[in-house]
Amino acid sequence: MRNYLIHSILFLCFAIAAPLMAGDIIAPGAKLLKIATGFAFTEGPAANSKGDVYFTDQPNDRILIWTTQNELKTFMMPCGRANGLCFDQKDNLWACADEQNQLWIIDPDKNVQVIIKDLQGKLLNGPNDLWITPRGGVYFSDPYYKRSYWRRDQEKLEVQGVYYLTPHQKKVALVIDDLVQPNGLIGTPDGKKLYVTDIGDSKTYSYSIGKNGQLKDKKLFCTMGSDGLTLDELGNVYLTNRQGVTVFNADGEQIEQIATGAGWTANVCFGGKDGRTLFVTAMDGLYAMRMNVKGAGSQ
Repeated sequence: MRNYLIHSILFLCFAIAAPLMAGDIIAPGAKLLKIATGFAFTEGPAANSKGDVYFTDQPNDRILIWTTQNELKTFMMPCGRANGLCFDQKDNLWACADEQNQLWIIDPDKNVQVIIKDLQGKLLNGPNDLWITPRGGVYFSDPYYKRSYWRRDQEKLEVQGVYYLTPHQKKVALVIDDLVQPNGLIGTPDGKKLYVTDIGDSKTYSYSIGKNGQLKDKKLFCTMGSDGLTLDELGNVYLTNRQGVTVFNADGEQIEQIATGAGWTANVCFGGKDGRTLFVTAMDGLYAMRMNVKGAGSQ
């Protein structure tokens, strides 16, 4: 009996101390569930500091919230045809406002500040996705997708690029100009690496981030394009496209495939009270699945 107890204790200690393997990211028995539906096209999920997940119903010009109490609420309508969303450290919601090709900050009281309305007098192609660095700089992608609701004749910029907005919004610089059609992007919590997907060339790249926001050491991460990106605490990278959610480890090796059954899976983020729920926007639905891992940077 004594030996049995010793072995049991040793096994338990080993189980607690053993690191979580990359292939164990999904909670045991967990399934991807459609938790809300009836939208035209969902996009841009982002979690605030409480774990509430904000997302857009882009064609219907509204931002919604899935709260940690599992309630669906409308946050703002209209919302500038918001697409990609991201929260800063003050829980202000940054939005790629596609209607006028602008970048917005929306505070918790729904006050809107237009941060970028043009680039040296020229309209941007259409800010699509964004990520805020720990120091307050902002990277955003600017692909060209002509919208039926644009009330103007817009000639796209020559470059479909990625831009960097310096902290305190003093300067905007083009930092990537050699991709076909950049879309989703995400950075590591330490602010040292940025992942950018070139959906137009079915590739995803990683970059090292310099002190002033410049990018260097461009490396091919994987030969798959994506609409949206997120990271978990192990450094795994989550891509979205027709296949659903495809997960790669930090070495660019595929470790998981999560099918949504939708025609297109647009974006993904971690949220919930403990940061261990994966939220997925796909076509007319919002999906969720419990995970063994937290989102990168989750408390």
